[in-house]
Amino acid sequence: MNTVRGNAYAKLNLTLDITGAEGGYHQLDSLVTTIGLSDRIVIKKRKDQLVSVAMHGMNSEGIPPERNNAQRAGEKFVERFGTAGADVTVYKNIPLGAGLGGSSADAAGVLNGMAKLYGVTDGAALKSLADELGSDTGYLLHGGLARMRGRGDRVERFDSVPEMYFLVLCPQNGVSTAECYAAYDGLGKRYAPRTQEVAELLQSGNPQWAAGAFGNDLYEAAATLEPAVREALLSLKELSPSGACMTGSGSACFALFPTAELCDWAKSRYKGKCRAYTVAAVDPASKKNFGNPFVLREDEGI
Repeated sequence: MNTVRGNAYAKLNLTLDITGAEGGYHQLDSLVTTIGLSDRIVIKKRKDQLVSVAMHGMNSEGIPPERNNAQRAGEKFVERFGTAGADVTVYKNIPLGAGLGGSSADAAGVLNGMAKLYGVTDGAALKSLADELGSDTGYLLHGGLARMRGRGDRVERFDSVPEMYFLVLCPQNGVSTAECYAAYDGLGKRYAPRTQEVAELLQSGNPQWAAGAFGNDLYEAAATLEPAVREALLSLKELSPSGACMTGSGSACFALFPTAELCDWAKSRYKGKCRAYTVAAVDPASKKNFGNPFVLREDEGI
């Protein structure tokens, strides 16, 4: 096996509660799901220990290597497991700076792909390495519906992903995660927790009821930094969804609809400036999902 290809899926934070701070980091309690929006990753073996990463799409070509999580993931993998390197190509479809986890998804995709290439089967070591690369990376090694706590390193996966259809709006400008957390601290506000309630409703098979309790403690801070976040959320609420929320630290917002047809209808009614996507929740580790699973396989003739 010399080449693998795979999909690195975006995520949505259905809830994001900030529960405190520890060691200079905010502590979170968040429900997340992967969705059918993904970057495509191609990884080829090298004979030396170098890692090269080529980015294509979504204006990602100018990302410097030292700030590229896919690059860092490849280099840390080689260092940790003592393997040869790889040539990585990332075809971006996940918008940058949107809170959709694109950077973490790419890092997780590189780790999964290189593990496949080099026969690394130590899942605990791979998870530990992923956690060093970002708060979402360990979760995105497998994706699906999960509850993340702490810095995002404590992941509790649900057994299945409910059928959920989303309209996602991505403003033209992203929001800096660091600036958003700083703005949150500056506001000095605290919000009632919602993650436990939503988790119980989802586990009881009621995603439409759960949607009414979706929420994100970072929303007000993000909307202060980028007014288009507020405009996106208001536009979604005008389309009568079951619920709407911002994901991550923004700038993307999403709304849940009962069916794929209603989701498509809502997209057809939206006339704003945001990039709009209709997506379903997916569980990459399961064959019984509403999108293509994350499959890394050998490709011939590449």
